[in-house]
Amino acid sequence: MKPPARIERLATGVDGLDAITSGGLPAGRSSLVAGTAGSGKTLLAVQFLVAGLAAGETAVLVTFDERPEDLVRNAASLGWDLREHLDAGNLAIVDLTPPRGETIATGEFDFGALVARVEAAVARTHAARVAVDAAGGLFTHFVDSGLVRRELARLIDCLRTAGVTALITAERTDEYGPVARYAVEEFVADTVIVLRNPLGRERRRRTIEVLKLRGGGHERGEHPFGIDDRRGIIVLPLSGLESGPDAPLRQVSIGIEGLDEMCSGGIPGDAITLVHGPSGAGKSLLACHFVQAGLGAGERVLHYCFEDSRDRLLRHAEAIGLGGLREAERAGRLSVVSRHPERLGLEDLFVEIHRAVTELQPRRLVIDSLSVLDRVSSGAAFREFVVGLVDTVRNHRIATLCTHEVASDGGGEAVTHVSTMSDCLIALRFREHAGAYRRTVQVVKLRGSSHDLAERELRIGEVGITVVPRA
Repeated sequence: MKPPARIERLATGVDGLDAITSGGLPAGRSSLVAGTAGSGKTLLAVQFLVAGLAAGETAVLVTFDERPEDLVRNAASLGWDLREHLDAGNLAIVDLTPPRGETIATGEFDFGALVARVEAAVARTHAARVAVDAAGGLFTHFVDSGLVRRELARLIDCLRTAGVTALITAERTDEYGPVARYAVEEFVADTVIVLRNPLGRERRRRTIEVLKLRGGGHERGEHPFGIDDRRGIIVLPLSGLESGPDAPLRQVSIGIEGLDEMCSGGIPGDAITLVHGPSGAGKSLLACHFVQAGLGAGERVLHYCFEDSRDRLLRHAEAIGLGGLREAERAGRLSVVSRHPERLGLEDLFVEIHRAVTELQPRRLVIDSLSVLDRVSSGAAFREFVVGLVDTVRNHRIATLCTHEVASDGGGEAVTHVSTMSDCLIALRFREHAGAYRRTVQVVKLRGSSHDLAERELRIGEVGITVVPRA
């Protein structure tokens, strides 16, 4: 018995979505993207067409709600020049937007002409991809909704007959209610993708879910996504714990001789090192040593700080003898980014970091600190951010140091689930001795390497951090 033939997939052009769908949307079939207002439906539809145009395909965009000039202008804000493709004949836009604010008796409208216009545009361009945006918008303008539904079914059947890969968007009224408001999904049952944008803890969180995909497997559940102002939708990967391709082990210096010794030469160069401890233990200063060591090795470094301004961070580093950071920043070898996470969701922050990593190609990354992100987000959003970060770090082979604050000395136990995803865990503590507190450091975990498990004294002075050798 022959194995079933695999259905060809068409790349969507959406980072992360092709991984969820195991290669993209089924070619020659129709897919539905449903979501509430503002969830990103039109953006995904245009991005799908842009990916095809970039690959040399031709496309048709059918709009039932937004005027063509508005679509072209909005796409241009993302760097997508639809006008160029329209002029070259690679793209056609079919404007089927009804008159604004009017209710029309269906008998006064020629649906046959509507379908004929779409068919003509597909034939004229030899389109491989078609996006039908806001098809459900017709129902608000016509009296006979039953006839509208039948005519939409006719339109979608024509697209199937033409063999194009179609993406149809439809609006929902509830984030977790029926798939689409006007049962459009009945006509596009091959693939159903749901976009959500629920409000929780005074913050919205965008997710995407592949509800159904005939002819192949797909990842289940909701996946967070963000919107980049240059690249459109980016889906956060949730595969950070899976094994990636083997690569030679790379060790990098932390920049503190005694601590490198404790780590048998350094920390992993393509994974996350988590440094946790109470306030004032030296986490941020240790991160500055890590940055300076990278710059000294000729590496490009990206530093994100969430508890301090850029100027204060550089000033504190200079105060303990860690110079040269400003010069490295001016030379383009160091990028220090200060953000207030309360002002943006973790999905958008991930998108920003992902873009910075792609553009700057740093060899080292600092996130200072994860505890701030944990505090301002839900548990699920924070975990998804960390998993996406792990995936990005491993794929780009970046030595990454993250800090995390704990209320007490924390001992050697796991701080959060972040510690389970890190390859190296370093604990900073305060210990009382002879009526005074002293700082200590301990390498709690270091995968793939032997290391010194002893707890050593850590001092902060005019030359930065030093680790006291064992007697």
